[in-house]
Order: sequence, then C-alpha cells, then structure tokens
Amino acid sequence: MPLFFRKRKPSEEARKRLEYQMCLAKEAGADDILDISKCELSEIPFGAFATCKVLQKKVLIVHTNHLTSLLPKSCSLLSLITIKVLDLHDNQLTALPEDIGQLTALQVLNLERNQLTYLPRSIGNLTQLQTLNVKDNKLKELPDTLGELRSLRTLDIRDNEMQRLPQMLAHVRTLETLSLDASSMVFPPPEVCGAGTEAIQQFLCKESGLEYYPPSQYLLPVLEQDGAQNSQDSPDGPVDRLSREEVEWQNRFSDYEKRKEQKMLEKLEFERRLELGQREHAQLLQQSHSQKDEILQSVREEQSRLDQGLSEHRRYLDAERQRLQEQLKQTEQNISNRIQKLLQDNQRQKKSSEILKSLENERIRMEQLMSITQEETENLRRREIASAMQQMLTESCKNRFLQMTYESQRQNLVQQACSSMAEMDERFQQILSWQQMDQNKAISQILQESAMQKAAFEALQVKKDLMHRQIRNQIKLIETELLQLTQLELKRKSLDTEALQEMISEQRWALSSLLQQLLKEKTQREEELRAILTELEAKSETKQENYWLIQYQRLLNQKPLSLKLQEEGMERPLAALLVELSAEHYLPIFAHHRISLDMLSRMSPGDLAKVGVSEAGLQHEILRRARELLDAARIQPELLKPPPGEVLAALEPTAPEELPESARPSAPPAELEVQTSECVVCLEREAQMIFLNCGHVCCCLQCCQPLRTCPLCRQEIAQRLRIYHSS
Repeated sequence: MPLFFRKRKPSEEARKRLEYQMCLAKEAGADDILDISKCELSEIPFGAFATCKVLQKKVLIVHTNHLTSLLPKSCSLLSLITIKVLDLHDNQLTALPEDIGQLTALQVLNLERNQLTYLPRSIGNLTQLQTLNVKDNKLKELPDTLGELRSLRTLDIRDNEMQRLPQMLAHVRTLETLSLDASSMVFPPPEVCGAGTEAIQQFLCKESGLEYYPPSQYLLPVLEQDGAQNSQDSPDGPVDRLSREEVEWQNRFSDYEKRKEQKMLEKLEFERRLELGQREHAQLLQQSHSQKDEILQSVREEQSRLDQGLSEHRRYLDAERQRLQEQLKQTEQNISNRIQKLLQDNQRQKKSSEILKSLENERIRMEQLMSITQEETENLRRREIASAMQQMLTESCKNRFLQMTYESQRQNLVQQACSSMAEMDERFQQILSWQQMDQNKAISQILQESAMQKAAFEALQVKKDLMHRQIRNQIKLIETELLQLTQLELKRKSLDTEALQEMISEQRWALSSLLQQLLKEKTQREEELRAILTELEAKSETKQENYWLIQYQRLLNQKPLSLKLQEEGMERPLAALLVELSAEHYLPIFAHHRISLDMLSRMSPGDLAKVGVSEAGLQHEILRRARELLDAARIQPELLKPPPGEVLAALEPTAPEELPESARPSAPPAELEVQTSECVVCLEREAQMIFLNCGHVCCCLQCCQPLRTCPLCRQEIAQRLRIYHSS
C-alpha cells in the first residue's frame, strides 16, 4: 500500500488543536464555522459530523490534513446538509462520495491539490454551487452533469490531465471565470481557450446550437435569491430571538422524526428490493451454470475430437518417420557392408598382388624379351598390328586430350593459359589431322615412325597390366562409394537426422585414405612400367627393323607366365566356366589353390569367400555350374576334355578393343551402378570432383577451382580428383 494511504497517528499538538476547535465550535454564541484544518487527520472524526448536524454549521474547513476519504464508516453525508462552504484543499482524496449531490446548500467547494481522478455525476445536483476549484488534481475529463450547475460563477481546472471540456458546459449561463491550461486543450482548440472565458462559452454555445448571452443577464436573480436567504438567516431583533429559536428547535426535531420514519420506510423498501435482486441473481446464476455446463460439454467433445485426430496424425507421422529411418538404416547397412567388402578385398588383393608382382618380375627377367628371331620377323602381321596401334594411339590421345584440357584450366588460374592453349591447339590439330587422314596413310605413318610404335606399345602395356587394372577398378569402386556416401549425408541433413553421422564420417575418411593409397600405388606401378620400357629401349638392337611392332604383337598374343603355369594345372572346363562367367581374374587364385570341379562340388559359398571370391551371386553361380558340369560328365565323360585351344582362344585377346555396351557384365548391378549428384554450389551441373582428405563429392569442375575448403565439412582441400563417368 502506498505511503499516503496509511493511517497516520496525529501529533500531540495536532490532537490538542482538534480538541480546542471542537470545543470552540460547541460554545454558545459561536459562529457557523467549524475549522479542523492542520490537525493531521486521516479521516474526519464522527464528532465533527454530529456537530455540523446539531449546530447547523454552514462552513466546514478541513484543509491541510491527510484525508483519503470524505466520509468515514457509519457516517452519512446528510449530516452536512446545511454546509455552504466546504474547504478540502491540500489533502489526499482520490474520489468524492457518489451522493455528493445531497449537499444542496453548498455554494463553495474547494478541492485544490488532491489526487482526484474523476468527479461523480451527482455533482450536477448542487444547484446552489457558485465556486468549484479542482486545481492540481489528476482529472482527465469532467462529467456532462456539470452543465446543470445553474449558479456556477467560478471554475478552476488548471494543472490536470484534461484535454476536452464537456459540451454541456454551454448551459452554465452564469459562468464568469473559467481557468484552464489552454496549451494542452484539444476541445475547444488552444486558440479559443487562450482568448478567455467569454470566447470559450461562445464556442461551446455554437457547438451546442445555443445562442450566447453574457453572464451579467443571469447573475441578478441568483444574487437576489442569495440575499433573500441571507436576510432570512439574519436575526429580526433581540426580543423575539429566544421564542424563534425554540420554535426552530421544535421544527428541527419534528423534521428529524419525519426523516427517521422516512429512513425506516426506505430501509424496508431497500430490503424488499434487495431480496428481489437476490432472487433474480440466483436465477441468473443458475442459468449461467447450465449454459456453462453445456459450453464445457461441447468444448470437451471438440477437444476429444481434436485429440483423436491429433493422435491419428501423430501415429501416421511416427509410422512415416519409422519407415524413413528403416530405409536409412538399410541403406547405411548396405553401404557399410560394401565398404567392409572393399577393405577385405583390398587386403586380399594386397597379398595376391605381391605374388603376382614377383611372378611378373620373374617373367620379365626370365624370358628373352630382347631377342627377336627371324621367324617372328617373317610372321609379323604388319598391317594388323599397325591398325591395332592406330586404335590404341587414338584412344590414348583422346584420354590425354581430356587430361590436358583439365590441366589447362588449372593453369589458367596461374596466368599460364596462353602457352598451354597454344600447345593444346597444336596437339588438337595433330589429332584432327590423324582422324582426317586416310586409314592407309595413318597405318603407313605408324609403320615408318618408331616413336609412334613405342607410344602404342606403352599404352597397350599399361592396359594389359593386371595390377594396374586391379588398381583402376578399386579406384572406380571407391569413387562410386564416396559419391553414394555424399548423397546419403545430404539426405540426412535434409531430414534433420544426426543419429549415425559419426559412422558415415568414419567410413568416408577410411575410403579417402584407401583412395590416396591406391593413387600412390597406381603412380608407382606406372613408374615401374616406364622403367621396364626404358630397359627394353636400352637393350634393344638399334638397327633392328620393326622392333616395336614385334614387341606389340608379342604382347597381344602372350599371356603372363604365371597364368600359363597356373592354367597348366587347372581343368579346362573349370577355366572355360570362369571365362564364361566373366570371372577370369580369379583364374590365378583357383590355380594357386589347385581347385578342381570335384572340390567345388563339396565346397560352400563361405569356402569360396575364404579363398577370395567376394561376390555372393558369383559364388552361388560357380557352385551351381560346377555341379551341372559334373552331372553332365557322368553321362558323357568326354565333356570334361574340351579341345585345348578352345579355352586359350577364349582367354587370348587379339586386339585391345572395348567391350560393346550389350556385352558388358551387369552383375552385380546394385554394386556398380553410378548415381549422379548435383553440385551444391551452382545446383545445375553434375558433381565431378572428389575433395581429399575429406572424401566429399559435391562440386562440379567449374565451381571447385576457387574453393579452398570443402563446402560441406569446411575441411582444407589437400587434393582434387576428377571423376570421369562413362556413358
């Protein structure tokens, strides 16, 4: 509660002043004034009301106190019915009694410097009021009933929060002085308010449709009435004063008895109305309860329906989310299995590649590659070998052209585009000239130029090398897996699921490390092949004619010595079976382990997986076909003895031709299918670049050039590797 609302105990001096003023007002011959100002009162004492009522006081002065209310409890405003002057300034009043209009004799009301926020409407009943001072309060508006004050002459409303005057104020014709803050007024306008009381009244009369008359025409009747009343109050003479007072006291007593009876009747009438009001209130309360129950019931039904719909929708969303999570888990499991197989294959191939490498070195050093016999020179198929060389050179030049185009784009960033483009144009013109030449001219040029024969032999050597082909296949598989992992990671980000993000990141880093290792092995193998080629060139006979043509023909017709040695101990039907199933790369493994058809009939897919055959479909197919061959051999034993040249003819290629689209193996399609992904920077072109060390496949060739960090993981880009998708 604020400090000014608390009841304060008056000081001793204030208490003595109050007692003195009350005694002074009760003395015989005292005037009609009761002054209890500056007594530190928080409420008007009951004795003051009784004194005003009994002694018919006409002036009550209560200013400079701590009053918060005009009427204390158990007091009636009718006790002040004779008061003409009521001074309440410098108090803490927040409101006036609603029945203030009962003070019909009141002529001066001073409420200056209080906390009033409004005036009661009953103030319009104060028909004798001539001065109203509400200066320095918190009033925001005046009631319309203020226009009923027919005798009002002075009105002070300064230092309030008021912006508008009531239009009914135009009916107060006796108003002589109106004090207000003209600058803060909105109605009437500030310029009208600044012109004075007469201008304000003229403006209000004009707005109300009334004709304005000056106050002097209305003040005379008011003054005459007041004078008549004063003359009645004055004594006629000292002779009849006692008799008149006695009659006056009798009249007052009889009036008091009448008012008492009237109050009793009013009390009974009020009790009867109160009882009727309580009955009506009980009925309304019962109706409101019934309506409330109906509304609550409808709300419960609606809430139940909404809850049921929400639960169904939530079940549907949960089922859909569970389905998506199952799909993601299945996809992740498949990718994890494929990565595990790749890692296992890489370990097995490392072991087998070491054996093959030693055997290949043994073949290179044991065979007499440097000797060219007269028989080989006579049997040289010059035309056929030159045609094969021309195809090999064309393919090699195309690949080099693509690589040079990519390298030239990188050199543009370091301002070396001019020289690179000139060299590229020269080589491109050379390739175009080769393509436009007649086939016979190209072949004759190849037959004449030893450098071109050497380049064709080098390209065929790289293509026929088993270890190099295995490394390329592994690199292609790892590129496909990295592309799928990147797509899966982007899909997870769109679905806001981060449950297995660490597992995907670990798999991607493992594949990136394996890819870097394979790239190093590929570069190392190419250097070894170039060293072999340099050794051949150094030991060759400089004057030997068609030296590189004979070496090219020998490379076409000859298989590795390790494969020959191993195939000599293999059954021919088993070798033909592996060739038919496009599994000829497992021939060294089957020969090394001395696996026969009879052994295959007793083996399981798990046994083949231990040997090194990792494809599940190929395992079952080899076992099924082996059992069919054995069943057919029991009926026709000659089936196990096919012509010796049949398998060798199937294993020996005559030219380095690419398989046609229809002849390419399709198993397993789910493992080798290359999916495409769009660039996360331009969102238009296909993603073609692998970023190392992170392993993300997320950018095209054009957008990756200015990048220094990966757009997905913000890791530093140590190396860029381009993916070439075959159509």
